[in-house]
Amino acid sequence: MAQGRRVERVAALIRKETSELLINGIRDERVHQGMVSITEVEVSGDLQHCKIFVSIFGEQNTRSEVLEGLKAASGFLRGELGRRLQMRRAPEVVFQLDRGLEKGTSVLGLLNRLEDERQERGDIPPGSDEQPESDELQLDG
Repeated sequence: MAQGRRVERVAALIRKETSELLINGIRDERVHQGMVSITEVEVSGDLQHCKIFVSIFGEQNTRSEVLEGLKAASGFLRGELGRRLQMRRAPEVVFQLDRGLEKGTSVLGLLNRLEDERQERGDIPPGSDEQPESDELQLDG
């Protein structure tokens, strides 16, 4: 499984170098309009293709502009990765928007709203972390 470890190691290095390039290397103003974080890097087994999943904080139109800026900078990024990682052939870089954080935030919002509704109905006393008692028998031990 040495091949798998190598791919994972290269993915970690690509993530590190791309993060550094996002801060200091890319001069496209579109990229710096929103807060960009790299959530995951997937590298193919032959190290020729690389998907970089990014989460972009900001309004929808800002997100699309930042993503366009990242796609425009992918050629520069590929060259810099090849030089910095000293690879014979640098992988082709593709950026994809990761919506996992957005989905997590919306789920937390729904859970909070459900909790508020339950408190309004009186199912749970306000400020209580306890769950309502179930109909199951509880044994004293």
